[in-house]
Amino acid sequence: MRLTRKSSQPAAAKLGISRRQFLKRSGAATGGIAGIGLFGNTMMERGNAAEKTAYSDAPVEVKRTICSHCSVGCGVYAEVQEGVWTRQEPAFDHPFNRGAHCAKGASLREHGHSTRRLKYPMKLVNGQWQRLSWEDAIEEIGDKVLALREQHGPDSVYWLGSAKFSNEQAYLMRKFAALFGTNNTDHQARICHSTTVAGVANTWGYGAMTNSLNDLQNSRSILLIGSNPCEAHPIAMQHILLAKERSHADIIVVDPRFTRTAAKASKYVRLRPGSDVAYVWGLLWHIFENGWEDKEYIDQRVYAMDDVRKEVANYPPDVVENITGVSGDDMRDTAWRLSQNRPGCVVWCMGGTQHTTGNNNTRAYCILELALGNVGKSGGGTNIFRGHDNVQGATDLGLMSHSLPGYYGLTEDAWQHWGKVWDLDSEWLKSRFDQTEYVDGKPMYTNGITVSRWIDGVLEQDEDIAQRTRLKAMFYWGHAVNSQTRGVEMQKAMQQLDMMVIVDPYPTVAAVMHGRKDGVYLLPACSQFETTGSVTATNRSLQWRDQVIEPLFESKPDHEIMYLLARKLGFGNELVKNYEMNGDEPLIEDITREFNRGMWTVGYTGQSPERLKEHQKNWHTFSFNDLKAKKGPAKGDYYGLPWPSWGTPEMRHPGTPILYDTSKPVSEGGLTFRARFGIEHDGVSLLADGVYSENSDLDDGYPEFTAQMLKDLGWWNELTEQEKQAAEGKNWKTDLSGGIQRVAIAHECAPFGNAKARCNVWTFPDPIPKHREPLYTNRRDLVDKFPTWEDMNSFYRLPTLYRSIQEKDVTDRYPIILTSGRLVEYEGGGEETRSMSWLAELQQQMFVEINPALAGELGIAEGEMVWVEGAEGGRVRVMAMVTPRVARDVVFMPFHFAGIFQGEDLLSRYPEGSAPYIQGEAANTATTYGYDSVTQMQESKCTLCRIEKA
Repeated sequence: MRLTRKSSQPAAAKLGISRRQFLKRSGAATGGIAGIGLFGNTMMERGNAAEKTAYSDAPVEVKRTICSHCSVGCGVYAEVQEGVWTRQEPAFDHPFNRGAHCAKGASLREHGHSTRRLKYPMKLVNGQWQRLSWEDAIEEIGDKVLALREQHGPDSVYWLGSAKFSNEQAYLMRKFAALFGTNNTDHQARICHSTTVAGVANTWGYGAMTNSLNDLQNSRSILLIGSNPCEAHPIAMQHILLAKERSHADIIVVDPRFTRTAAKASKYVRLRPGSDVAYVWGLLWHIFENGWEDKEYIDQRVYAMDDVRKEVANYPPDVVENITGVSGDDMRDTAWRLSQNRPGCVVWCMGGTQHTTGNNNTRAYCILELALGNVGKSGGGTNIFRGHDNVQGATDLGLMSHSLPGYYGLTEDAWQHWGKVWDLDSEWLKSRFDQTEYVDGKPMYTNGITVSRWIDGVLEQDEDIAQRTRLKAMFYWGHAVNSQTRGVEMQKAMQQLDMMVIVDPYPTVAAVMHGRKDGVYLLPACSQFETTGSVTATNRSLQWRDQVIEPLFESKPDHEIMYLLARKLGFGNELVKNYEMNGDEPLIEDITREFNRGMWTVGYTGQSPERLKEHQKNWHTFSFNDLKAKKGPAKGDYYGLPWPSWGTPEMRHPGTPILYDTSKPVSEGGLTFRARFGIEHDGVSLLADGVYSENSDLDDGYPEFTAQMLKDLGWWNELTEQEKQAAEGKNWKTDLSGGIQRVAIAHECAPFGNAKARCNVWTFPDPIPKHREPLYTNRRDLVDKFPTWEDMNSFYRLPTLYRSIQEKDVTDRYPIILTSGRLVEYEGGGEETRSMSWLAELQQQMFVEINPALAGELGIAEGEMVWVEGAEGGRVRVMAMVTPRVARDVVFMPFHFAGIFQGEDLLSRYPEGSAPYIQGEAANTATTYGYDSVTQMQESKCTLCRIEKA
């Protein structure tokens, strides 16, 4: 439906300035588009209509695909004529977006004909880009990698993967790194939601969104903290607005900025950056004080809430107000709203995760929901909105430095399990790794360096790193380096490397910011519309993508490039041993079937290619309300078989739409809390008390299922003889036959047990979450009472600093809090979205938001160019946007820009014709050191800066 204005009268003036007004006043020509003549009015002339536009009557093929931007997972109909992507429509019958698109989603087709793409392999020679053949590129790169491996060991090469991979490609990349002999591999989840995965998984078993976007419609209250879905996840925001309309949900936005989402809220709370735990404990203080907690739920399903009560007692209203800036009345009002409007959920994004205390934040959010009894209920839960389209799947598939696929870890048992799935000799696999014992242990069994710290993996001295040498080569495979903090040190690290290899549909800023003359290679990878495979949405649903068009230019699919490199490096046959090959390209469906055979932990075993394609072809049969198919061949399934989809595909488990929901039988999508942490701690039982899934034959808590447990229960003979042979001595996650899971579910029991969620994570630095001041804080009065941790000598192989940074007071020079976030027009590092002309037209200028009072004090006017200098000296030259969205002592910058580095324009360094339409300073040039104490998540939401006129 087209919307038209009914009145010709201009809109009334409003306080502040809109982003569109800001662009208009600032003179968009400075953004670069008008300068290259794409949109400037002076280039527009009246067209000559004498000749009609050519029209093709070739047959139209309609392909079904999934948006490649955020993780909402919107369905798209792509129309193709004679191999050309000519038209797209948001899928009106898709159960997630139901005909809706955001600005980014509407731009997808430009991937299919973008001239800004990398067109062929290239290398940098004496500062000039030279074209290579694929054969020469693989040969040269491979020779250099083999030489580095021989001289410095397999850990000297870093394989940085991508949340833009399909599930199959992410899995293959992790397998590739393992066969190369290193755990030095990672992807973007490390710097967006690793603290979510660690915090949530260590609370109740799985580190993912508990409910679904559609289920938000059933919420009666929604607390959004560090989340701005109006810009980051616009289609998810539509579900939130449906909750407001249909369920009269109380929408509460807690954020340092008055965001577009805040404008839609019932209540907005301005929070000091870095004070999330104190805020949540402040809410719980009122909940406990007034007896609003769900006592029965806590008794039956929660361990150690009394430990939380003791900690919360340290956060009365006056203390909380001093830390967070939120008044006692506001705290009590929010606590009352959440208590009176149940079921309710908490939504968070990177505003909550990207902190040195990120794992504390995410656990605090979970504990709040447990106290209110909201977990495992429709309309409740913790609804974590992931960023990239497959950041959830790439995490599940093990593209991380600390685990193998399915969160199996790096233990000997985990390697034995995956060695069997891969059908590889365990001794050969071990021989691929450095066998030296370092301070962390042998590299095969110890966490690799994280993507957040690869810079230090290059810059630290060899003797300070728990591997043979520093990193010597980096593969940036579908990664935006400007999304990482400490841009100045990053450039130094790039200059010190022996080789950089960028594998991407676009050159990315990594190709131009390094300041090198040689040793840089560019390999053009396909977009996800030029290949096929599955992708996992933020709600754990798997979706299949059709291949829309053939690879553009000389680009190749990522999995084909992996095979070409593996063959050159000597393990190509082992990598693709179980796959049918189409030339040099492994069959995607065979990769899916392989991880189906191994990922029993999280139930990635029931989603065969055939079942996923069946769902894809029948979008219209799935409910927009609860995702369940009401008719058709998938009747009874939940869309995308949200994991866990237990057992083999032949079991046809329908998927689990709401985690830990005991109101349903396990066979129909019900679940208990996972018995992941043993059966008791300090003499106290960790098993559930008097609560169990519907129709369960075990009517109390129970541990995870093993072969011995089946024997003890008298259920062993329900296995087939073949299953008995495979299951002997195994458990629910290592039995490759799936028999243990099948029998457990036949008795309506959860294979992973029935336990309590835990509030006390005794293996973490802070077993009960605590408020700790940021490393760079302007509240020096709080440091003594709420200090950070002590420095660590070796953490993910590297020294990690905490107290030694925090104890330095820099507030005399850097008094202003700097935070960052997203814009609706761009995504991630922005390289591909700034290369799309439709989006580039909408947002042409990098900027910093400054409160009017601060701007007045500094003598800065709207639209003036300013320098923002971070507390470690990184400087960016950006335009001032004066707005009351931010508090007086806080400034905000979006992190999607690159192509200008500390005032230097890098445009001329891009390969000809491949530069994005829009360049700008990267916000992370000015951000600083700081890493989470459990996952090495970077601190990008709270540091200090100074601002002065440019």
